[in-house]
Amino acid sequence: MTTITHEAPNGVDVTRLGQTIEAIQNDPSLAIFTFRATNDWLGGGHSRTQVQGFWGAGQEDQSRTEPFRLDGDEPPILLGSNHAPNAVEAVLHALASCLAVGTAYNAAAQGIEIRSLRFDLEGELDLHGFLGLAPQVRPGYQNVRVTCHLDSDAPEHRLAVLWEHVQKTSPVLDILRNPVSVTTKRV
Repeated sequence: MTTITHEAPNGVDVTRLGQTIEAIQNDPSLAIFTFRATNDWLGGGHSRTQVQGFWGAGQEDQSRTEPFRLDGDEPPILLGSNHAPNAVEAVLHALASCLAVGTAYNAAAQGIEIRSLRFDLEGELDLHGFLGLAPQVRPGYQNVRVTCHLDSDAPEHRLAVLWEHVQKTSPVLDILRNPVSVTTKRV
């Protein structure tokens, strides 16, 4: 549960949020961010990604003194050792995390206090694509279903407007819904 105060509804410092928006409106270059990750294969289906520095707000961020580590693996049925969620499960996590941030921040900015927020997600994919058995089958998710459970005192029409806005502005939802240019190289 989030402690709600008038200074930080939903745990969000709305004063700083407003200052951030104003700064970006005054200098659009501050809105450009470059996030980075490095992944090392550990054997079998197990790998580890490290995330630390990024470029944002016109400078290299130095706030993270240690990298975040995110492991990935596969379940035994997919020849893994269950050390961690697999990559497509991590995509569901990324989507849920992004929607949660967007909902909490936008609700706070709109004066909507959230009592509880939960997302249930499911994604379906067909291994024919991943295994190269059917070139016409996409290797990734064919569909993803998200159910948002939002409990608030706000009227339903305000929550509906909030949810529509969150979907329109979610970076991860946008990444999943629209093609993204990805450049790869092997060195």
